[in-house]
Amino acid sequence: MNTYLLVKTLHILSSVLLVGMACGSGFYLFFVNRTKSVHVIATVSRLLTRSDLWLSTPAAIFQPLSGIWLMHMAGWSWDTPWLLASVLLYLIAVLFWLPLMWLGIQMRRIAAEASAQGHDTLPPTYWRYARLWEYHLGCPGFLAMVAIYFLMVPKPTFS
Repeated sequence: MNTYLLVKTLHILSSVLLVGMACGSGFYLFFVNRTKSVHVIATVSRLLTRSDLWLSTPAAIFQPLSGIWLMHMAGWSWDTPWLLASVLLYLIAVLFWLPLMWLGIQMRRIAAEASAQGHDTLPPTYWRYARLWEYHLGCPGFLAMVAIYFLMVPKPTFS
């Protein structure tokens, strides 16, 4: 396997990891929140923020680095329409992801404190953050990442 194909394979695998982690995190936090179990929410949110740090963050950093390298090796220009649209969608996804990370850390902290203090409910702040995390930031950020696949695979010309 040549270097280009190796980097392309790693680029694809890291994108699958990134999108898969986003989907999995959203799925688990959405449904664990519906249990309203403070201890379970604290445990799952701790694990989700850990997986975001250990798995999603390196993949999110690797994606543009490997993408730029692949673009250079393949001879693609920055003004290629599908590539430009993909980069813009990635930037949009990152703009959603950064506050998602902050909210996830805050939600983990709130749930951990409530669990440690033996509370059986979470404060309104947690639920406000959860709505932002699930609907206002999580869904659009995830959809932007999925849209990138629809640009990267067929590489439309938009003509």
